Amino acid sequence: MKIMIRKDSAGILSAYVPKKDLEEPIVQMDKPDLWGGVITLANGWRLELPDLASDTRLPITVEARRLEG
Repeated sequence: MKIMIRKDSAGILSAYVPKKDLEEPIVQMDKPDLWGGVITLANGWRLELPDLASDTRLPITVEARRLEG
């Protein structure tokens, strides 16, 4: 699914899922540089992100895979 990841003025990362009209803060990341790991949203969704360079600029739209459980 396509998601948009952005960082607000306070430095908080969030993910927006257009198909669900859902925006949630990212509360946990497997990797400190975000890319290539699994993130957890505030609503409990777990998403696997593509492996991108650590200096990738935000906001960005990427293809993520939602994990069950």
